[in-house]
Amino acid sequence: MTKITEIRGKSPDELQTLLLDLRKEQFNLRFQRATGQLEAVSRIKQVRRDIARIKTVQAANARTTPKA
Repeated sequence: MTKITEIRGKSPDELQTLLLDLRKEQFNLRFQRATGQLEAVSRIKQVRRDIARIKTVQAANARTTPKA
């Protein structure tokens, strides 16, 4: 699980790559669940919440940075 303070300390590029990695993991977890191979069911919830945290920080950063 990723802490919000860790997420806020990352650059926008790092956030984007982390988001991409989490979405890939989420896809793989959903695929494993569908095929009956998933053991850590709670990881789906953790990944979903981590994605939400990253998107929240990205939205907050977009609001605070002025557009040129």
